[in-house]
Amino acid sequence: MTRALSSMVLALMASGGLAPIAQEPPPVNPDTFYQIGPDSLPREGVPKGEVRGPFMLPSDAYPGTQHTYWVYVPAQYDGAVPASLMIFNDGQAFNNMEGDLRAPNVLDNLIHRREIPVMISVFINPGRRPDQPEPTPQNWGDKDTNRPTEYNSLDDKYARVIVDELMPVIYKEYNVSKDPDRHGIGGASSGAIAAFTVAWERPDDFRRVLSMIGSFTNIRGGHAYADLVRQSPKKPLRVYLQDGRNDNRGLRNGKYDETRDWFLQNVRLMQALTEKGYDLNYQWGIGGHNQKHAGAVFPDMMRWLWRDHPVSTDVHDGVERSLNRPGVKSGAAAPR
Repeated sequence: MTRALSSMVLALMASGGLAPIAQEPPPVNPDTFYQIGPDSLPREGVPKGEVRGPFMLPSDAYPGTQHTYWVYVPAQYDGAVPASLMIFNDGQAFNNMEGDLRAPNVLDNLIHRREIPVMISVFINPGRRPDQPEPTPQNWGDKDTNRPTEYNSLDDKYARVIVDELMPVIYKEYNVSKDPDRHGIGGASSGAIAAFTVAWERPDDFRRVLSMIGSFTNIRGGHAYADLVRQSPKKPLRVYLQDGRNDNRGLRNGKYDETRDWFLQNVRLMQALTEKGYDLNYQWGIGGHNQKHAGAVFPDMMRWLWRDHPVSTDVHDGVERSLNRPGVKSGAAAPR
């Protein structure tokens, strides 16, 4: 099916003009077609950044809870030069070096080749009470932490955690640019809709959004975003959406609920953002509700999201034309 025809079918489904066709799951697990590439693995000669933490952040937005986080500091970080910033929700998943995302490796490799700017990155977990368990790569905390409330609610509370509680700590410890165009936030599943909500609520603080298998569905009203985008003035956001045709599709006991169809709602959001003229990229695969496809394309998502970081076109700029190694000052004069 062509992309145009596929979009027409999905549009008819969204409008109620076409009922979904019940189908058996594919005989072959589609996720087996996705593997991480070399930019998600350690590479010889590439300087390794340092992951510091875990640290604990108490929350006023959600009284009685606390957020565990880690900070990735690239080897090329120069405290005299403001760095960009990337926040990852469900930090335990992005910081899992045996998982599908392995963000520290991706950051090491892309920063080394100047494909993304030097950036401080924060991996932050959902909030929890002290008596609740820490989310892990095996248990993301939906049943025993504050994750469902924080990530899936369409309000500004989680944005307050990031902007009003976390950011002052990061600004105090690191020289991070305060330019919102140099701030990005991302996540997977409910962490993805939470990332979009932070930027939607606080576009003067975050303007780049990375969304993997985003839960823009009716968990707590998230399916409303497509309509909200159409009804609201355009915001200065750049968004990359990723999802798969075998994500959760809203079929339960033979009944279909389009508001709980992950893939349909991601496509609806894509259509709304496109109609409003947002800086948008998207990628639809064949995978399910996991990070297999996302992990395979994560480096490309980061390249696109940060594609316009400053570059020098001076043919004599030997610093710009070299690999980004520690000890080479970002603002150093170019050798002649």
